[in-house]
Amino acid sequence: MPQPHVRRGYALVVTAAVFFGINAGVTRIPMEAGLPTATYTTIRVTFAFLTFFLIAVAFDRSALRRPRGRDLLLVLALGVVGVAFVQWTYNIAIMRLPIGVALLLEYLAPVLVVLWVRFVRREPVHPRVWPAIALALLGLALVGQVWDGLSLDGIGVLMALAAAVCFAAYFLLGEELTSSAAEPLTALRTVVWSFGVGAIVMNVLGGWEGTSALANDASMLGRLAEFTVPAWLAMASVVLLGTVLPFFLYLASLRDLSSSKASVTAMLEPVVAVIVGWLWFSETLDAVQVIGVLAVLAGIVLAQTARHVPADELPPPL
Repeated sequence: MPQPHVRRGYALVVTAAVFFGINAGVTRIPMEAGLPTATYTTIRVTFAFLTFFLIAVAFDRSALRRPRGRDLLLVLALGVVGVAFVQWTYNIAIMRLPIGVALLLEYLAPVLVVLWVRFVRREPVHPRVWPAIALALLGLALVGQVWDGLSLDGIGVLMALAAAVCFAAYFLLGEELTSSAAEPLTALRTVVWSFGVGAIVMNVLGGWEGTSALANDASMLGRLAEFTVPAWLAMASVVLLGTVLPFFLYLASLRDLSSSKASVTAMLEPVVAVIVGWLWFSETLDAVQVIGVLAVLAGIVLAQTARHVPADELPPPL
């Protein structure tokens, strides 16, 4: 097994979170142009798969080899749960809940990852991870100002919690596939096959209604509202820079980081999304939200300082 490069792993996760956060703004362009949510998700997953497939054909055809045995089952689960369902459930959640509440519930995922590692895998977890997660979640609550209008839609809450489970599964299954001791799959091979499965699922669930909206000129909204771009160009950005790049980087990082550390670091994404909303869409960023941003960053730093320590300093596995 190659030795992990921790700094590289952090750089990959942070880069992925930044691109995901920026994509939260870009997503609004094709949606405001009239593209239905379900169709948006289908296009996003399908064309991401086609991009990964073409990259594999051009640069690494070994990534096209079908996984076998246990790896095939894990890839199927990753494609259904970690690719298709995480986007499908989240899209429903943000249509029914304030976006801050939806993000807070989805980003319970790192808690689920740590719980799984500690109590299902029975692996020791540094005690510092727990206050780090609590601090980051508190920060997200402040950023999203979840106390505003807490008359919540029940289906929206269920979908947001389901998105958290799916997001946690993406990290756990991805870690199992890309860093197992036996024969780890490359990140490219993993995304080719998992996105292929996800594309099939979303073509069944989502469909292609309303794609004519992509032919429209779309406002860039917010401070850039005076400018227009073809809606299909914004959608292409969503596919390439908001899906292909960050999803690949997350999986690639799992060669160097544990799923618990990667998932906590990924909590940077909603912070970036809030900053994008402030800079691009003139959304208010008050003092409480600034404190929330700093709390999330502090939680991430605290989690990352919980590095490997001697076994006698860790709680024993159950």
